[in-house]
Amino acid sequence: MTAEITNHTLPTASGGEQVEANNKKVEDDCTLDGILVRIGQFGRFQLFNYVLLCIPMIFNAFFSISYVFTASTVVHRCNVTQCDSSASAYNEPWLNYTIPMKGSSYEQCARFVATNNADADPSSEFCTPANFSQNVTEKCGNDFKFRDEEYTISNEFSIFCSDIWMLTMVGTVNNIGQFVGIPVGGFFADRLGRRTMLAVGGFLSAIMGLLRSISSSYYMFIVFEFVDMAVGSTLFPTAFLLAIELVGPKRRVAAATIITIFYSLGEALLGVLAQQFQNWRNLLRVLYAPAILQILFLFILPESVRWLLSQGKEEEATRILKRAARINKREIPEEDLKALVEENQAKLEEARESHYPIVKALKMFRWRILNCCLCWFTHTLVALGLSLTSVTLGGNKYTNFQLNGVIQVPGLILPLVIMDRIGRRYSLCGSMLLCALCMGITALVGRNHAAAELVLFLIGKLAITCSFQILYFFTSEIFPTNVRNSLLSFCSMVGRIGSMLAPQAPLLANYYEYAPQILFAIFALISGTLTLLFPETTDKVLPTTLQDAEHLNDKNHKNAKNITE
Repeated sequence: MTAEITNHTLPTASGGEQVEANNKKVEDDCTLDGILVRIGQFGRFQLFNYVLLCIPMIFNAFFSISYVFTASTVVHRCNVTQCDSSASAYNEPWLNYTIPMKGSSYEQCARFVATNNADADPSSEFCTPANFSQNVTEKCGNDFKFRDEEYTISNEFSIFCSDIWMLTMVGTVNNIGQFVGIPVGGFFADRLGRRTMLAVGGFLSAIMGLLRSISSSYYMFIVFEFVDMAVGSTLFPTAFLLAIELVGPKRRVAAATIITIFYSLGEALLGVLAQQFQNWRNLLRVLYAPAILQILFLFILPESVRWLLSQGKEEEATRILKRAARINKREIPEEDLKALVEENQAKLEEARESHYPIVKALKMFRWRILNCCLCWFTHTLVALGLSLTSVTLGGNKYTNFQLNGVIQVPGLILPLVIMDRIGRRYSLCGSMLLCALCMGITALVGRNHAAAELVLFLIGKLAITCSFQILYFFTSEIFPTNVRNSLLSFCSMVGRIGSMLAPQAPLLANYYEYAPQILFAIFALISGTLTLLFPETTDKVLPTTLQDAEHLNDKNHKNAKNITE
């Protein structure tokens, strides 16, 4: 969610990297950014690879949230033996006196007790109001009638009523897999290469998904759900890095925004495919089978030049830069490449001798870090929670889920318009409070105003998507350079707890229909208000040292505009 992921710290790093480069006013054409400007910041070479890398972003959306449909509840009711026959539909006139109402729909797990002859033939006179007690209910047992043709693991493994927690647990296990997979995938991507991890991770995830489609038990299904995300959750950050690391400084923020949009479009496409393939086994095969082709990235994608340089593989890095220049119809003087290699070797030597003061940073910024962790927790909880809630709204659940994906697109673009105009803090606070307001009003409107409920949901989803994108950039700007990535990762990992809990939020609806929305509203309201305690970073030079970050609120703090003018 938004991505959902949703759920990565990498966009912040890209935005921060661009601002930092601008603030330092790097004019040496022999730096990598300088060379990228000379060979074309977004030429044909970058465009071809960028388009390819949008594909795993779509697959990652499929893998991350397909459980919304494969492990969803199905609308059902008790089979009323006195009235139902093999030809009976879900909706029948006699339901008014045989099945109690729960909110605006029929109770799914209980029926009114028959007063006599419970096993009577359906064609007899016992299907009358007089033969059912309107004050006494009983559980259904294991005999149900279903409203739709949708077939999920709920039907497959007979998971209904008191066992419904087993369905929500699938989403939690999925996010635990991501919690494990993202840092592990990052570890191997840093050592084996971005391209290798993208190809292998995508291929293994596809295999896990196909194996899940032949599951013979609930526990087999849930094990492969975990392994799938443990090996495949690295798709988003790895594809993101590969996509932006060969883009020039002036195109990096736009590239980061556009490729993130493809994750949201992937969610919308998931809704379309789920509507066409309503059997969970067929749906998994349609989603995962094409992903096997990601192994071909090993042969058609170049490795990240920045990663190659970080590993001291300057020869391969310069070869890719020459190829990029040739395809973009540009030239790179050999002297510039030689200077790049020499500078890189010096940086590697310096990196071996440096030590990050992470312990001191944790003490100095403990309240800022705690506030940041709460903000990340809230965003992952609300953003994913709303995606899951979309299929429980009134109307067609597939259409609602598709709208949930599409509405994220303007939510990702809006921050580029408002962040520099009204500031990071107010943009973040305002969008979170707007989301809280929409969720609160939803609880007041009720199911009797389905159109209003849907509109409020979509505005709330747009608002939390917007604030999540702002949070990406903002978090990278409130911590100093030498501990920025570490603290970003820490806040993001703590935030992941929110996405683990989000799949359980729908269970609250068993106690009160709008309890999930109220929960989201409370967290968005509290965390949104607390964001005002952060220092404002708009037009500020990115802090390099701990002292710089500590004095971000000072009036005499350096202004980026003054440096670049």
